[in-house]
Amino acid sequence: MGFLKRTNKKFDYQPRYYKGDGSPYKIEHKLDQYRSTIGKNKGLKTKFTTAINELKNAEKGSNKTVIYIILVLVMIFLYIIDFDISIFYSK
Repeated sequence: MGFLKRTNKKFDYQPRYYKGDGSPYKIEHKLDQYRSTIGKNKGLKTKFTTAINELKNAEKGSNKTVIYIILVLVMIFLYIIDFDISIFYSK
């Protein structure tokens, strides 16, 4: 008995109610399939060039939406801190 090594048991577990393709345990972001910067980019230069190309080829509507949201949030912030715009006007 001392000479025999114990082998680990292997289980092929599959979830009962999972009805999807692939492994349910694979962690992946929802939008990874649409991004070109995710993947097998080796090296710093290729990562930067793909990021710049993705930024240049982005949809213009989404960029405008982000700018509008930021603008509205800044205005709300200025209203909350009671910012006085009259300091910019000379009388």
